[in-house]
Amino acid sequence: MAPTSLSARFQQSVTPASLRAYLAEFISTFFYVFAVVGSAMASRKLLPEAAADPSSLVIVAIANVFALSSAVYIAASASGGHVNPAVTFAMAVSGHVNVPTALFYWISQMLASVMACIFLKVTTVGQHVPTFAIAEEMTGFGASLLEGVMTFGLVYTVYAAGDPRRGSSGAIGPLAVGLMAGANVLAAGPFSGGSMNPACAFGSAVVAGKFKNQAVYWVGPLIGASVAGLLYDNVVFPPQAPDSARRGVSEGGGV
Repeated sequence: MAPTSLSARFQQSVTPASLRAYLAEFISTFFYVFAVVGSAMASRKLLPEAAADPSSLVIVAIANVFALSSAVYIAASASGGHVNPAVTFAMAVSGHVNVPTALFYWISQMLASVMACIFLKVTTVGQHVPTFAIAEEMTGFGASLLEGVMTFGLVYTVYAAGDPRRGSSGAIGPLAVGLMAGANVLAAGPFSGGSMNPACAFGSAVVAGKFKNQAVYWVGPLIGASVAGLLYDNVVFPPQAPDSARRGVSEGGGV
């Protein structure tokens, strides 16, 4: 009988392989947040009116593409390359990881995000760490919907890129994930910031000390991610029965 108790699941979550996965998530998330938040800080340093300059949006979008593609690629073999609490949540809801493991993933990702933002603030001599914010004309509900739809697209791409039935995708899979993130930033950056990642939003908020509308960057992404995972696994690309099972059904039907 497979172990189902909480203690057994916890033991599965503290194996050497699991600890390496948490470290991989920490490293990848650290450099992802460092690049995304750092690119926003760099654009504000070079462009006094960065908030009104379209080039700053392009800078952040490109940083998302490069950073997320690289972060997913370097962590894929060790942890699956989640780099995002929303991805981990979707994997837990779909049954790909157990709850204790998902919680340790979250701790690694959140800690990495906070450490990256602290590092940026210290090394840039106290320069303001930008936080994700919604446009004045938007409501929290609308921003949550927007973040949820974007995260749906991102997590759906993650599932498709990591589906073993498609064969080995190599570096193309992580690149597809990064391109989806970059496209979403270009589409929604001026409205909700284009976070799609609760850890990134949380880390910058902690260091900046601003938690206004923080729920937007949790509720929307977590719901969108879980819907994407369930839809991919159970509707669009459900698991196929083994060939032997299919043969048994066909043979039984002919009796």
